[in-house]
Amino acid sequence: MENKQQIAIHWFRRDLRLHDNAALFHALSSGTPVIPIFIFDSNILDKLENKQDARVQFLYESLHNIHQQLQKVNSGVKILFGNPVECWKKLIDEFAISAVYTNHDYEPYAINRDKEIELLLSKHNISFNTYKDQVIFEKSEVVKDDGKPYTVYTPFSRKWKSRLNAEGISTFDSKSLLKNFYHAPINFPTLESIGFEKSNLIFPSDHCADDIIQKYADQRDIPGINGTSRLGIHLRFGTISIREMARKAQHLSDSWLNELCWREFYMMILWHFPHVIEGAFKPLYNSIKWRNNEEEFNAWCEGRTGYPIVDAGMRELNTTGYMHNRVRMVVASFLTKHLLIDWRWGEAYFASKLLDFDLSANNGGWQWAAGSGCDAAPYFRIFNPYEQTKKFDTDLKYIRKWVPEFQDFSYPQPIVDHKMARERCLETYKRGLGRDL
Repeated sequence: MENKQQIAIHWFRRDLRLHDNAALFHALSSGTPVIPIFIFDSNILDKLENKQDARVQFLYESLHNIHQQLQKVNSGVKILFGNPVECWKKLIDEFAISAVYTNHDYEPYAINRDKEIELLLSKHNISFNTYKDQVIFEKSEVVKDDGKPYTVYTPFSRKWKSRLNAEGISTFDSKSLLKNFYHAPINFPTLESIGFEKSNLIFPSDHCADDIIQKYADQRDIPGINGTSRLGIHLRFGTISIREMARKAQHLSDSWLNELCWREFYMMILWHFPHVIEGAFKPLYNSIKWRNNEEEFNAWCEGRTGYPIVDAGMRELNTTGYMHNRVRMVVASFLTKHLLIDWRWGEAYFASKLLDFDLSANNGGWQWAAGSGCDAAPYFRIFNPYEQTKKFDTDLKYIRKWVPEFQDFSYPQPIVDHKMARERCLETYKRGLGRDL
């Protein structure tokens, strides 16, 4: 051990970039040569049935891109695969580690994992240093005056924006410190060696034109045009900086800034109310008697409901790993309200398909649609798919793209009558919530 050079480790997780990276900046400023690592966590990956999961490929390609940049300074990313605790035991045996640097992760699994790692490192007198990086404000930084968490978006957003304007947005010039990485050639594995294969999905660019963000308020609800940023996957894995995006939004679009704020609202909800992972934010909604018809659920998954706007959304998701946000609300409302299928079924399906899947936002969106979440649509708000089509896909451009046969005899009849489904939903919810019929 005495002969080994002292090194620090930067642990990449949801921060896959070299620029404006808080923990990486602190690691590279520490005065100790830094080895960057990433752990492909078998606890997570073993649960993925699809070995062509595009999100794993995106992770792999993002890390490979970083590795190639670091090769220019005679360094690279060390990749590990397995249980994180076992991976860290190997690292402790292999290197004389003085300190570990990483950025906060707020999901329950990650919190427990980090506690285990911190305990392991402390037994070897290795400091575990964590930083805020994937959000502007975290945990209890934006709370009510009495210190309690917000459960309604609008007052949360007012205080969030007020703090943002008052404090400004800091940056971390981590990219200027690349010479401080540990200099040694590091081999990079193949995607196949960690048990996955390339997918055929195309990843959206990490750059969004300014004019799309400027026109966001007017175009964001129209699924037939290119009117949204498509940056969700990049925010999810940290290939772009949330600080840079918030600064851009401040200059270009308050409407787009609101979307970034919603993202942090749901992260804050998950942090303060982790029970939302298992059940309703409002416990009363756990009493609703779902129908959970598997044939109808499969028809919804495959885009065979006979409602063109719903089917278009599901086919877009299944084909591209993406669904337009307005349509996400329509298909979620349809599953929970028209078909009375448990929102957790839809949440799990989205989790398996969305490139930009993020636990807090996905859970928040589904509970919003079902009426069971914080600041949710009221239970009696039931989207009419036909009215949503008239309003947001007036020329049927989106529907024609994804459901070209919608006017043919081959296209299925509606799986359920809208008027009947609406009345059935209201009756079921009222009974479950103990409301007077």
